[in-house]
Amino acid sequence: MSQEENLRSELEKFLQNLNIQTSCVEHPPVFTVEEMMVHLQQVSGVVTKNLFLKDKKKKNLWLVSACHDHQVGQGCATVLALLFDRDHSVKLVLDRDLVEGGHELVYFHPMTNAASMGIRPKDLLVFLKETGHEPVLESFR
Repeated sequence: MSQEENLRSELEKFLQNLNIQTSCVEHPPVFTVEEMMVHLQQVSGVVTKNLFLKDKKKKNLWLVSACHDHQVGQGCATVLALLFDRDHSVKLVLDRDLVEGGHELVYFHPMTNAASMGIRPKDLLVFLKETGHEPVLESFR
């Protein structure tokens, strides 16, 4: 099993232990939101884009996660990877619309860009609390 598969398996077990249900769509590896949207046209929910930032001294790390159609630069990151940030060095900035926008599911990559995992907004907040990451909610509209 590859490292990517091991991390995804650990993530899925963690979510199951929290009784968090997800909906996963397998698709070819994608590198942009535009590539991904072709495979997620039929899902109920909102698709995310993510940006990983660090300051020049590499002392502060930020993960910004927003709705795919909001104005934020793109990066290769996922909120679900916060499970593995056990020393809590990453601060999360979350688009307020993801948790307060009335979406059925919010889609993130589950440790691989070859799938997209949908999670209910309230379960996303449970996940973040359990991993010790209190999000900073911002509006990107």
